[in-house]
Amino acid sequence: MIYSMEVNFLDPRSVVASLGLQSGMQVADLGVGRGFFALAIAEIVMPNGVVNAVDIQDSALEALRSAMNAHGVTNINLVKANLEVLGGSKITDTSQDMVFLANILFQSTNKSAILAEAFRMTKPGGSVVIIDWQKGAGGLGPPDTVRESSESMQQLVMQAGFVFERIFDTGKYHFGLLFKKP
Repeated sequence: MIYSMEVNFLDPRSVVASLGLQSGMQVADLGVGRGFFALAIAEIVMPNGVVNAVDIQDSALEALRSAMNAHGVTNINLVKANLEVLGGSKITDTSQDMVFLANILFQSTNKSAILAEAFRMTKPGGSVVIIDWQKGAGGLGPPDTVRESSESMQQLVMQAGFVFERIFDTGKYHFGLLFKKP
């Protein structure tokens, strides 16, 4: 086990274990933050798989770099990019088996641009994972005014071209949605 940590009642290791990841996969973690999910994903996809960890904040990427060094993780590429710009991540078109967006969409007023970037880089038949703060769930986290319901998020992601697959458990305060690219 490379990394295990329960972060604010959302356990990255148990969440990623339920998503069908396999060794050798290419996965983009968009809005990676401190990298809790990226580290858990990297453990599953190694030795030949790669995680492209994308964030606009240098501090987030540096925190992840430190965690990678501390745990000896070598299969994560750090990418500084604005996800609201199509092609801004410079990740190759249709190259990712899975694109992971955890607690990022609530932060943006241009969610459709981020989803267009996710669509661009996802392989046909690849998956997109959305985890975000559940509207009306209370608790810690952002104010309800910036949260979406899982139903409205599902509609938004489908408008971006993805096909809904299933809901998965992320606990009381978040929702988890899995989509496929046709």
